[in-house]
Amino acid sequence: MPHVHVRHYPRDFTAEQIRAIDDAVTAAVTRTFATGEDTVSISLEPVEPEDWDAHVLTEIAARRDLLVKPPGYWNEK
Repeated sequence: MPHVHVRHYPRDFTAEQIRAIDDAVTAAVTRTFATGEDTVSISLEPVEPEDWDAHVLTEIAARRDLLVKPPGYWNEK
């Protein structure tokens, strides 16, 4: 039962963009996990830019062992 949670700066997505995200992420997850589309869930969570470091970057740093791809803007210390 894969779940993909995407946090991003706030923006308005069109229905077409949401469908494109759903299609692309679902295709990658079902292929990689060898599972059906009905087992995949996806959520989008907007995070204000001024809250990014405290809410997102802090978690990334604390859980770096889980990262598949670190952010290019992050200068690890």
